[in-house]
Amino acid sequence: MTPPRKIRVLVVDDSGVSRELLTRILASDPGLEIVSHARSGEEAVSMLADSKPDVVTMDIHMPGLDGFETTRRIMETQPLPIVIVSASFDAGDVQQMFRALEAGAVAAVEKPPGPGSPAHAAQARKLIDTVKAMAEVRVIRRWPRARSEGRMAEPVVRPMATADLRLVAIGASTGGPPVLHTLLAGLPKPCPVPILIVQHISAGFVQGLADWLTTSTGMPVRLAQHGEIATAGVALLAPDGSQTGITPHGRIVCGPEPAEHGLRPSASFLFRAVARNYGAQAAGVLLTGMGRDGAEELKLMRDAGGVTFAQDKESSVVHGMPGEAIRLGAATHVANPERLAALLHSLLSQRPSTPRP
Repeated sequence: MTPPRKIRVLVVDDSGVSRELLTRILASDPGLEIVSHARSGEEAVSMLADSKPDVVTMDIHMPGLDGFETTRRIMETQPLPIVIVSASFDAGDVQQMFRALEAGAVAAVEKPPGPGSPAHAAQARKLIDTVKAMAEVRVIRRWPRARSEGRMAEPVVRPMATADLRLVAIGASTGGPPVLHTLLAGLPKPCPVPILIVQHISAGFVQGLADWLTTSTGMPVRLAQHGEIATAGVALLAPDGSQTGITPHGRIVCGPEPAEHGLRPSASFLFRAVARNYGAQAAGVLLTGMGRDGAEELKLMRDAGGVTFAQDKESSVVHGMPGEAIRLGAATHVANPERLAALLHSLLSQRPSTPRP
């Protein structure tokens, strides 16, 4: 019997110590094979044709071509799954990491500490699992910005809410950060309702995601806090390790409730609370991601009278979550990120122009 083909990995990192650490971790899994190492972005781009990797692990902070620019060049010329591996939570590096995700990288994980650290085993396992999962992701070529901006948008038919809209809830996972960027950048400013977001992302990166979205979309984005009142014009991100919901009076609830679909926070928890407490006065959006988190609960929102949206297959990095929602009949509208942003803008433009709690 022929053994299964190993996943071929190219490790890109300017630090010899980091390259050796990542190589030892990844090579410890029998399903992975390290085909080469690159010490710079230029070297990584030049060796792709010969090494033929299935997935690339990418450092962010490198001399010359940094991780963002290297990712952009790969996705415009020889697209393949790229996993950002970052050891730094420095604001500048985190910004670059999210720019790399916007350029086409499919996931970001924290660089594991050395074997002497108590956190080594868990973070090494997380890295291995992420690389193996992302190797199966379908990626698409990213056209240069000037070319992509020249594409004409389709006319937008205004979606109709059945009641006075009070809230938008969004769930996203793999590939979600750049889609969130597109949606938030496309909403009215100031936004007339609060936005609540669950984004599955490695622990420690959610604050950086909030900072990046704030500076790049024109919408204030911050981490939700237990007991605060959701405010129009502000997007709240569910914090690490907490299920996040909302009461009928707009008060945020963050707590240690059990994980759903292995996730905390989960879109399912948020959507269920929104469906129960807001009914037809809420809109729900389910974006790219693995699994089925939020799909059944988006159907609850639609059944309660809410307007619901799901990302289409062609634009999703992984179509698991939105695909399951579509299969269940949970989505009123199915579209790519640019069209979803236009639909939401049109829907929210029906609201009063002055924000209110």
